[in-house]
Amino acid sequence: MAISRRTFMAAGAATLASATVMSTETNSPNAMSGQVVHNVYFWLKKPESLEDRDLLIAGLKTLSAIPAIKTLQIGLPANTEKRDVVDNSFNVFELMYFDSVEAQNEYQVHPLHTAFVENYGHLWERVVVHDSVLV
Repeated sequence: MAISRRTFMAAGAATLASATVMSTETNSPNAMSGQVVHNVYFWLKKPESLEDRDLLIAGLKTLSAIPAIKTLQIGLPANTEKRDVVDNSFNVFELMYFDSVEAQNEYQVHPLHTAFVENYGHLWERVVVHDSVLV
């Protein structure tokens, strides 16, 4: 059965329009409302040690196996412009997203998380956590 160019173009345009709407809804701020954002900043006991930094990063990556975690990102301080409001004094950063406070609470007691703290806690001298709920 032959499809006319007009029918093909109309179907393609409709598909593209619906995909754009679905993409916009998924990426809109309201689609993430209620999710918990877990920001963790680590200061190493030996900040000059790339070995310790890389070991901590490897340990953080093991946390991705915890089902409650929607997203896990790991980073290092950016070499951005020095300003009074910027604190790049940390050594390693971790960012996680959870569907809810309950999911974040599950993560806190998960065996992989408690093992991470036990196995890698000797590497850091300071940890700062900022938890937020998206609106």
